[in-house]
Amino acid sequence: MIDQVLVLNSGSSSIKYRLIDMTARRETARGLAERIGEETSVLTHDGVRVERRLADHEEGLRAVLAAFAEHGPPLDRVAAVGHRVVHGGSRFVQPTLIDDEVERAIEELAPLAPLHNLPNLEGIRVARRVFPDLPHVAVFDTAFHGTLPPHAYTYAVPREWTEKLGVRRYGFHGTSTAYVSRRAADLLGRPYDEVNSIVLHLGNGASATAVLGGRSVDTSMGITPLAGLVMGTRSGDIDPALPAYLNRVAGMSLADVDDALNRESGMLGMCGANDLREVWKLADSGAQDARLAMEVYGHRLRGYIGAYYAVLGRVDALVFTAGVGEHDARTRALAVSGLSRLGIEIDPVRNAAPETGPRTISPEGAEVAVLVIPTDEEMEIADQTVACVESRSH
Repeated sequence: MIDQVLVLNSGSSSIKYRLIDMTARRETARGLAERIGEETSVLTHDGVRVERRLADHEEGLRAVLAAFAEHGPPLDRVAAVGHRVVHGGSRFVQPTLIDDEVERAIEELAPLAPLHNLPNLEGIRVARRVFPDLPHVAVFDTAFHGTLPPHAYTYAVPREWTEKLGVRRYGFHGTSTAYVSRRAADLLGRPYDEVNSIVLHLGNGASATAVLGGRSVDTSMGITPLAGLVMGTRSGDIDPALPAYLNRVAGMSLADVDDALNRESGMLGMCGANDLREVWKLADSGAQDARLAMEVYGHRLRGYIGAYYAVLGRVDALVFTAGVGEHDARTRALAVSGLSRLGIEIDPVRNAAPETGPRTISPEGAEVAVLVIPTDEEMEIADQTVACVESRSH
């Protein structure tokens, strides 16, 4: 029985970590090493903040270990390390015990997610050096969508692109969606494999996923996280000919267009703010571009909800999660506006209540339960890490 799992999420200049007690199913420590490689790095361990230079991820992780040694809790009960990896392609659809071959495969998949996979891999390599005697498990953000049927993941493009270049829909936010959809079934008191849900992961990045009896059968993000819903700085769905058009009429390079669609579009591009709290303030102050931005945001959400209702045929739950989904009652109301004919509506009092845990915000007896469920990707990574390690030991 695995007692504790250390969960690591390595970014290009950061290491986010949580220590999870699997017996009590609770977090015992968390922290973040950030600005790694800059003149002044910051390590925050359970609220204790220290500024010092961390030249690379190895120094960062060793500083994390020093923080555990100084402030606790001890790491002597850690039995496995779980790593978040963004892109597993079509090869990794389950949590995977990491060895040298898996490391090479993660590196080979880097062109699909260059901003994420390489930093994830750096964290893995450092952690395997620091914890050489512990099993390390990669949990892939794309893995939950490994159940997508071919008609959902196949793009209508030349077959050579799909077969040789891996061009297809992969989807993201899978770790969060897996956790939240399972908790939704628990909240409804029904077996997971009997519940159909639409999960809306709404943060600065945003996605919608149709979950049929515990299996992802459609999702809004594609080969990259750019597709689908309107996001903080990402455009979501656009005419695929737009880059060629901008190149032709404005002389923009493909790299410039790609950067703009990922970092300068979405809510930021429409109204100058990417935080929806700020966008709502602007809209309330009379800013027409902010009002339009929220209308566009809501329109795209409702379109995906309706589409995934059609995909599933029967919907038992509509689930909101992540920063916006968990805390923004006005955006939740906007998302379901006009959907009562589908059995989807919310109770205004329940929706506005200042609660933070898993809860139902639809009226009593509603045809479709509308739920708010806080996500916990680290707990999901820990659970999958345990399952992977224990399956190898039997």
